[in-house]
Amino acid sequence: MPKKWFQNWFNSPYYHILYHQRNDAEAEFFIDNLCAYLKPTADSNLLDIACGRGRHSVYLNKKGYNVTGIDLSVSNVKFAQQFENEKLQFYVHDMRYPFYINYFDFAFNLFTSFGYFETEKDHVNALKTFRKSLKKDGILVLDYFNSHKIMHHLTNQEVKHVDGIDFYISKKIADGKIIKSISFEHKNKDYSFKEEVKAFTLADFVHMFEKSGFKILNHFGDFSLNPFNETKSDRLIFICQKADV
Repeated sequence: MPKKWFQNWFNSPYYHILYHQRNDAEAEFFIDNLCAYLKPTADSNLLDIACGRGRHSVYLNKKGYNVTGIDLSVSNVKFAQQFENEKLQFYVHDMRYPFYINYFDFAFNLFTSFGYFETEKDHVNALKTFRKSLKKDGILVLDYFNSHKIMHHLTNQEVKHVDGIDFYISKKIADGKIIKSISFEHKNKDYSFKEEVKAFTLADFVHMFEKSGFKILNHFGDFSLNPFNETKSDRLIFICQKADV
């Protein structure tokens, strides 16, 4: 079976070259605000789903929490494992399949690390898996882009110059997805990758959370946890609780 786009792209060194400017200070600001809002206890167990190279996990661990990060990318997890300690572990794992059951107090799925799959059923099943990993009344934080704003401000073409590479990036809307095509040449070889993320709306998430056994406690529109505004907000951030089903 051919690999899915996310299996190829997130495992590529070029992904990290293109996005190397991602802002750690911004990520830490978001985590600080989430922790102030959620108030995890010192012995809380935290799960970072699709943790990438572990920047959120590492910072949560620095704040004193027990953190487990999971990601599908072998190279990401290998990179993150250099930061491991008694209270911080990383594993290669597909978010669609069960991980520790009824174990975590909080689960985080941050930076639009969702919406990659083909069908609603796949996404609902992933959410059900998140739910299974949580203790009774456990909390899920899911941070997504605001697809409504992105679709109304789509830049069709841009070129980014990073580390001597010209990345040609184009975006379009098709099949209910926001599709980003990335092509470039490096060392006389041509490369092309795609990012395909579902343009889920607030209503879509309300429906999927209900189907997967979550109760939405609150939702926000940015990393400062300001109220969500469909036309202006950059993010769509949910705080959900594992519900009895």
